Amino acid sequence: MAQNQKITINDIARRTGLSKGTVDRVLHNRGEVSRKSYERVMEVIRELGYEPNVYASLLAKGKKHLIAVLIPASDPGSFWELAASGIDRDTDPVTAAGVDIVPFSYDQYDIESFRSACAKVIGAGASGVVLAPIFQGETEAVTQQFAKHGIPYCFIDSRPDSNGYLAYFGMPLYKSGYLCADQLTRGQNIRGALIVRIRRDRYQQSDPTVNRRAGFLDYMLEHAPDCKIDNVFVDPNDPEGIDAILDGYFAEHPEVRHIVMFNSRIHLLVPWLAAHPDPERRVVGFDNLRANMDALRNGTVSVLIGQRPDEQVHLAIEALAEYVLLGKVPPRKDHFMHMDVLTRYNVEDY
Repeated sequence: MAQNQKITINDIARRTGLSKGTVDRVLHNRGEVSRKSYERVMEVIRELGYEPNVYASLLAKGKKHLIAVLIPASDPGSFWELAASGIDRDTDPVTAAGVDIVPFSYDQYDIESFRSACAKVIGAGASGVVLAPIFQGETEAVTQQFAKHGIPYCFIDSRPDSNGYLAYFGMPLYKSGYLCADQLTRGQNIRGALIVRIRRDRYQQSDPTVNRRAGFLDYMLEHAPDCKIDNVFVDPNDPEGIDAILDGYFAEHPEVRHIVMFNSRIHLLVPWLAAHPDPERRVVGFDNLRANMDALRNGTVSVLIGQRPDEQVHLAIEALAEYVLLGKVPPRKDHFMHMDVLTRYNVEDY
C-alpha cells in the first residue's frame, strides 16, 4: 500500500486478522492486548507506513515527555561528542509525538558533578533516561532513585552488573578486551606489552574499561602466559607529561613493542609514536574518532576497534520512546553492537 494513501484501522485489522477493537487498543495504548497481537499490529503498521500517525494520535492526547541523555561533557573531536551526535539522528517521529530529547552533561572525572546531573534529571521529571555509567558504584545508587521515581533507563557504552535497566546498547565489553588482545598479539606469545591508562578521579571510580581490561588479561593469560604486562597512567590534558612518561618507560623497556589503550584516546600517544618510529611496533586502540582514524591511515596506530557510539545513543532513545509512548518493551535487554576491526586497509570504507 502506498504510504501517501490514507490507511485506516480496517486496513490494519484486515492485514493482521485481528478485530478493529484490538487494533484500536494497540494504537491508543489502552492495554488488554496480548503480546502476540500487539507485535503483529506493530509489524503491520510499520509495513503500511502508519507509525507516524500513531505518534500523532499520542500527541493529540496532549501529554509531553522528556527523555534525558545523561553523558559526560564533550570536547571537540572526543568520544562523547560523537556519542552526542546520536541525539539528532532521525528523531522527527519521536519529537513529533511530544517527546523532548534533552542532554544532561557531567564531568567524567568528578563524581559530585555526576550526582548533580542525576538530580537535575529527576527534578526535570524525565520520562526516561539514556545513561552512560562512568561511575560504576554511584550508578547503582542513582538507578535505584530512577526506579523509585518510576523512570526507565537504558545504558550505553558500558553496563554495570544489574538487572533493572530497560536495555543496553554497546559492545560486549569483556569480549572486546579479548578481541583487543588477539589483535595486539596476532596469536603470538609476545614477551611484553604496555597498557596506557587515563588518570581519572582520585579513587579510579570512573573507569568504564574494567571489564574490557579483564577480557584482555584473560586472553593474555591463556595465549601469552609469559608476557610481562605493565601499566602507566597519563593525564589527557598534559601532552608534555605523556611524552615524558613514555620516554621514561621505553628507556627502561626498549624491548616492548606492543601498546594498547582500552578507551577512545589512543590519539594522545600519536605525537610520541610519530617522533619514535618503529616498524615492529604494534598499537591497538578503540573508537572511530577522527584523530584516531588519521593515525590509523598513516600507520601510527595498527588497529582500531569501533563501536559507533552515536548509534548507541540513537537506538537507546528509540527504545525509550517506544516504551514510554507505546508500552513496547525491547525484545531483549542486551543489544550488543558490532565490534568493527579497522585497519589502514579498510578505514576509507568505514
